[in-house]
Amino acid sequence: MLVLGIESSCDETGLAIYDSNTGLVGHVLNSQVDLHRLYGGVVPELASRDHIRFILPLLDELLKKTAISIDQIDAVAYTKGPGLSGALLVGASVAESLAFSLNIPTIPVHHLEGHLLSPFLEKNTPEFPFLALLVSGGHSQLIQVHSLGNYEIIGDTLDDAAGEAFDKSAQLLGLGYPGGAALSKLADQGHEKYSLPRPLINTDDLNFSFSGLKTAVLHLVNKEKPLNDETKANIAFAFQESITDVLSVKCLKALDEKKLSSLVVSGGVGANRQLREKLTALSHEHKFKLYFPSLEFCTDNGAMIALAGCFRHQLSASTNYEFSVKPKWKLNDI
Repeated sequence: MLVLGIESSCDETGLAIYDSNTGLVGHVLNSQVDLHRLYGGVVPELASRDHIRFILPLLDELLKKTAISIDQIDAVAYTKGPGLSGALLVGASVAESLAFSLNIPTIPVHHLEGHLLSPFLEKNTPEFPFLALLVSGGHSQLIQVHSLGNYEIIGDTLDDAAGEAFDKSAQLLGLGYPGGAALSKLADQGHEKYSLPRPLINTDDLNFSFSGLKTAVLHLVNKEKPLNDETKANIAFAFQESITDVLSVKCLKALDEKKLSSLVVSGGVGANRQLREKLTALSHEHKFKLYFPSLEFCTDNGAMIALAGCFRHQLSASTNYEFSVKPKWKLNDI
């Protein structure tokens, strides 16, 4: 079975083809980073227009790249939510129209479920049940994954998500947008000179709060002005140490409380080298299995949607070609 996956929830247009027997066949991606950099953040109207501009050329590119004809596709999966409503509508309308023309089913996919399942794109795959740490620009969640479609959120962000805190702190350091990856790279040049708070690290719950950490960075930046390159690197180092310590400790606590032996880490912040190193060290020390998607599948992509669609084919495939999007769709409401 060949599933075409379409991702258009925010500022990446991603398409992929997944084979239920052999795995990922191929994927293509267009990032809108350069488009939105001028504005310091994603502009929804511009994002929607860019999806319209690139989605069909990307489909042609994917079919040529994989040497697959459109009539070989057995189903079309697409991101139904959450995300920007206009951006979601582009992917949904193309997916439903294409499926109607081919008389094949469509499979609406929850964007976060795509991230949760992304490690299944790798050769070494987890087994249900497992704990998932989903960390991105909009989400910092600990999720107990009982089985496909059965997700229990046991820890959530109370304010700024981890990726949001990375980007905002990067802006405070003058690193531009998007700044998360730039901050991580700068932190590699820093040293342990400053100490920043580790919010909620010792609380009994599994929730996260990073707005206070961002404020602490602001105060430190104002205190140390004018900033030279060394100072910026040391502040970046302190920030990254703080946020990765919190994420690591909360994961360990959740694994212990829920008596789980496997941890999946996904989302854009899951690409952070320091977080991966800390969790890898903890996995050896505490004897739990650890799974990451490849770096290219940490951020939004069509491959994870095609995969999730393949997994969900028996649960949620439809041939009525009516559609709507859910910009604020909660994972536990699937």
